[in-house]
Amino acid sequence: MSGQERLILRPITRDDTELIVRWRNNPRVRDRFVYREPFTKETHERWITEHIEGKRDVVQWIVCERQAAGEERPIGSVYFRDIDREQSTAEYGVLIGEDDAVGHGYGNEIVELACVRARDELGLKHVILRVFCDNVVAIRSYEHAGFAVTRKLADVRCSDGETSDMFMMEREL
Repeated sequence: MSGQERLILRPITRDDTELIVRWRNNPRVRDRFVYREPFTKETHERWITEHIEGKRDVVQWIVCERQAAGEERPIGSVYFRDIDREQSTAEYGVLIGEDDAVGHGYGNEIVELACVRARDELGLKHVILRVFCDNVVAIRSYEHAGFAVTRKLADVRCSDGETSDMFMMEREL
């Protein structure tokens, strides 16, 4: 199957809370975020209430892998946060939560699917993201999707006290 046939994006719901909590607490995922505290059901539900339903400054989708017989398996999540509707900008974030879904080239497909939806459905024109400088695979995927490094953020402090350098990357939609 081609990329756009292998994956779909569906809106996140409260029913996805257990998945999100499990994925965000996976050390492989958690260590790629600035916020590294244990993720709880309450944390996620507060995120939905305050940002997705309340301020509406976040749009989040569940990434599903198409299976045989028309079934779909949730494998991760993608979001646009800090949406500025006047400037048509937002910050992009993604996670592949299922360990067996890593290494299949899904990152490239997810960013393309998400950016097309952000442009067509949300009216976004410009997207930024932050990525740790040592996350070479993700950086390569983002560059492949048209993002470019615009600056280096030195010694970003994570919630666990660790510091690490990050790149700010940007893309026009």
